[in-house]
This record gives sequence, C-alpha cells and structure tokens, in this order.
Amino acid sequence: MAILEAQQVVAAEGSGRLDQIVRDLTGRSRSDIRGMFHHHCVRLNGEICREPGAQVKPGDVIVVRHDPHTRYHEPPPERHNSAFRSVFEDEHLIVVDKAAAILTVPTDHGETNTLLGALNVYLGRRRGRASVVHRLDRGTSGLLVFAKNTRIANELISQFRVRKAEREYAAIVSGVLSQQTGTFSTHLGTTKSLQRYSTDDEDEGEIAITHYEVERTLADSTYVRVRLETGRRNQIRVHFADAGHPVLGDERYRTDRSFHPGWRANRLALHAAILGFDHPRTHEPLRFESPLPEEFERFLAKQR
Repeated sequence: MAILEAQQVVAAEGSGRLDQIVRDLTGRSRSDIRGMFHHHCVRLNGEICREPGAQVKPGDVIVVRHDPHTRYHEPPPERHNSAFRSVFEDEHLIVVDKAAAILTVPTDHGETNTLLGALNVYLGRRRGRASVVHRLDRGTSGLLVFAKNTRIANELISQFRVRKAEREYAAIVSGVLSQQTGTFSTHLGTTKSLQRYSTDDEDEGEIAITHYEVERTLADSTYVRVRLETGRRNQIRVHFADAGHPVLGDERYRTDRSFHPGWRANRLALHAAILGFDHPRTHEPLRFESPLPEEFERFLAKQR
C-alpha cells in the first residue's frame, strides 16, 4: 500500500475549514474527504481530527496520510436501534453502546433477540459479519467493540488478554464503602449452574482483579467508578457482592442486599462507560466514552 503524506502550515493570513485545505492538498472528492476524516487520515497539530468542519487558524499544521488507490467511505448514517447505538465504525470494526435489556450473544437456549443478531442485521452482507471480542451481561449497558472478521477479532482479543485494553465502568452499589479506593483480587470459579464465586484455589478459578474509586457517597449506597484489570464474566458483580456491597438491581449475587427502594429500573446499576484499545490495523489509540444512563442520573439526583 503506497501511503502519501502531505503537510501544510496555515499561512499568516489563512483561516477557514479544514476539509477545504485537505481537498486542496489531495485533490479528492468531497465524499472521499469525509471518509478520510472518518478513517483517521487527517491530523491537526499532531492530533487526529475527525471533524471536517473544524476551523483552522494561522500557524496550524495539517498532515494528511492516505493511500491514493483506496476509496475512503463515509461513515454510514446513524440508525435508530433499540438494541444499540453505533459509536464508531470502519471497515475493520464497530464500537456500539449497548442497551441494558438485551443479551450480547445467544446462550444455550438459542435466543434470537441479541445484540449480535441486531448488529448483523445492521451491517448486512456488504459490510461484514460481527465477530465477538468481549461481552456485557444482560442488564448492563455501555460500550462494546465487535470485529468484522475473525482476524481482527483475534487481534483485539489478544489486547484484552494481555490487559492492554482500557475498561472503566460506572456502578451504584449497596451500602457505604469504608475506603475511597480499593482493589479486589480473587480467583473466580464457576458452578454447574454457571454461578460465579471467589476462591483461593488457583487451580479452581481464573484470576480476577478489580480496582474501584468512590465518586459519591450517598445515604445508603455508593456511586463508584470501576476499572477492570482482567475481564472475567460477572467479575464486578461477584467482587462487590463478596464485599457486602452488591450492585443495585442484581438478582443473582447477594440479593438480600441488592434491593434499594430508590432503584426502580429493571436492570443492573452497572454501565460500561469507557473503552480504549489500539486499532489493530492503524495502531492508533482509540478511546470512547458513554454518558451515564438516565436511570443513573435520576437515582443520583434523588439521592443528593
């Protein structure tokens, strides 16, 4: 692939839209220019810029790297879907914001209403098939990345396996935590009914490490930000339940304490808020943030 690089410093009397300068530098169509922004071909003052309409000023440095033989497609228009919201997409992968009420993938019961199924309908045959990289529990909302082929999926999975990916969650847990920051580190085993539990036996379970920081202490609950060092199934839920502070709305772990009269949402108070990883092809660091769901905002407003 023959990559061309063009650079321009905005003149003292210069200003205007960035996409017009990129068009002058490359001679490409408006559609291609929009696609080049979407595919991280444009840098403004050393930072990737994805806004074609960004305004430049004198002294700004624009660098454009592109393959003259590649057609850079524009991002598809955002479609409304009750299962997810598309956050980022290119020819290799798609990042989505999952709704809480849907499974990520079918279980042994063969459910058809899943995020994976909705994604494949969304993508259609032309744009590939979604390959699973990681999952969120039903009842948990937030950010997930899917690959569009197995090779990309394997490369992303390896980043998660070596703990390179960034994953941060927002959670509301029962009771008041005694420490503002902390770390849970246990091995997680699995029963025949797929229930997860902590164990000291290294041969019986997988190492699971969870870091947390208190964001707000409420009267009888705590809003925390949780960073995963490992990504085991139900990890956050088990660790906080073991500590006597289960996630609100959790009907599986420590149900005696997970009920809260102010949490009336039919979901877990758990949201995947930040997702970061290196793009497996461009190697550019990507980082996405998802705002707190409305259920969180309402609960926190009432508990002030």
